Amino acid sequence: MRILPRTLALVVALAAAPALAAEHPGNDVIREKGYQGPQTCEECHPGTAKAFLGTVHWKHASRVTNVDNLDPRQEYGMKNRIYTFCNGNDVVNDLKEIPQNALGKTKLTGCNSCHPGNHLAGVGSSGAEAEAAIDCLVCHSAKYDYSKRKPYKTPDGKVAIGQDRSVEAALAVGKPTVKACMTCHETAGGGTLIKRGFAFDAEHDAHAAKGMTCADCHKAKDHKIPTGFDPNNWANDGVRVACADCHGAKPHKDADYDAHTAKIACQTCHIPTSGGAVAKDFTKWSKDAATGFWEPSTIKREPAGTKPVYAWFNGTVRNEPHLIGPKGSRSDPKSKITPFKIYEGRAYYDRRTGKLLSMDFAQPTASGDTLAGVASAAKTLGLEKVDPVPGWQTIYFANSHLVTKQKALSCDRCHTANGQLDFEALGYSKGEIARRKLKSAELWFDRLHEKEQKKEEF
Repeated sequence: MRILPRTLALVVALAAAPALAAEHPGNDVIREKGYQGPQTCEECHPGTAKAFLGTVHWKHASRVTNVDNLDPRQEYGMKNRIYTFCNGNDVVNDLKEIPQNALGKTKLTGCNSCHPGNHLAGVGSSGAEAEAAIDCLVCHSAKYDYSKRKPYKTPDGKVAIGQDRSVEAALAVGKPTVKACMTCHETAGGGTLIKRGFAFDAEHDAHAAKGMTCADCHKAKDHKIPTGFDPNNWANDGVRVACADCHGAKPHKDADYDAHTAKIACQTCHIPTSGGAVAKDFTKWSKDAATGFWEPSTIKREPAGTKPVYAWFNGTVRNEPHLIGPKGSRSDPKSKITPFKIYEGRAYYDRRTGKLLSMDFAQPTASGDTLAGVASAAKTLGLEKVDPVPGWQTIYFANSHLVTKQKALSCDRCHTANGQLDFEALGYSKGEIARRKLKSAELWFDRLHEKEQKKEEF
C-alpha cells in the first residue's frame, strides 16, 4: 500500500505529539448523573471516604513517637498543638467570624480553613456526614474553581466552607497537581511562602524543572502521604519518604561524594539555601491601614534567601517550651549532618508554669489586643488562671525542598576557613580539623583542579 506524503506527514506529527491523558473511566457516569460529591467517587472507589477520615489530612493530628515530652496516648498536630510559628490551632482558632474592627469590617477566618471538608463536619469528625463532606476534587481536579472554596454563613448561622462540585471539575480528576498541593501548603502559616518559604517551580527546584509534581515523591497509598522527618512537623500517616528511595545509597558518579552520604544528609549539599519567615512576634501585631485588620509582626525572606544552620539529626526531636529542634550527635550512628531553617518566635508564656500559651486570633485580628486573644484561648482550653509574660522560642524547620544539582555544595564550599559548615559546632575539635585539613584547600585542590581541566577540554 502506497502512503501519500501528506498522510505520512500526519502520522509523523501524531507520533511526535505528546500523548493525551487518558480520560477518567467514570466520566460517562458523571456526564449522565452529575457529580454528587464523595458518593459519586465511591461508585468506583468504595470505602475510600471512610478510610480518608483516618488520615492526617482529615484529622490534622496523629500519634507521635519521635518527639520528647509528649503523651503517647494523645494525638498531636494542627488540631491541638501550640508552638510559636502559629501560636494557635484548630481548637482555639476554629473557623469563625471575628469581631468588627475600627473600620466596621469583619471576616470569617481560622486555622482550619485548609481542611478538606465543609467545616460543618470538622477536623477529626467521623460518620456518614463527615464522609459526605470530603472535598475530593480540591486535591484531584485539575480544573477546580478555588473561588468557590470560601467560608460562608449558612441560614442557621453556622460557618461552612464552599466547594466546587461542578461537573466540569469532576471531569478533570487525576493525580494531584502541584497547584493543588501548594494552594494549601504554600500559604500555610498566614501567607504565601511564609512557613517553609519554598517555591516548587523550575527556578527553585530541580525536581520541578524536570516536570515532576509533589505526588511523584510523596506517593500516597490509601491517601496516606509519606513525609520526611522534621523537628517542626509532628503529625504523620506512619509512612516516610527519603531521597534514597529514588536515588539509592550511591547516587553520584564520584566515590568520594558517595562516601559522604554515610554521615551527611542529601539535603546538606543539595539544598544550600532556605527562605520564608525567620521571626514572628505574637505579642506585637501590625495594622494594615487599608483593611483595618491586624496581624503578627513578621520578618520573612524570599525562597533561597537565607543560609541554613547545620546540626546532627537522627530523626528524633527535642521538644521544650523555648526550643524545638533536632536530636543527634556525631557519635550516634543514626545521625547525619542535616540543614535546617532557623525560626524564632515571640509569644506569651505562663509565668507560673513556664508553659507556652496559645492565642485566639479573633481578638487581636480585629483590635491588636493580644492579651485578649490569650484570655480567650485559655477559656476555650479550660485554663482557669494564666499569668502571660513574653518569651522567645527557637524552632528548627527541616530543609527539604529547593533542591539544586547545579548549585550543590562542592569541596571548596565546605572545606575552607569560611566554609558553609561550622565544623567546631558539629563536634570536631580544632586539632582534628587541622590534622584532617577540613578547612584547607590542600584537601581537595588537586582533585578539583583535575576535574575542571577535563571540563575545559570539551
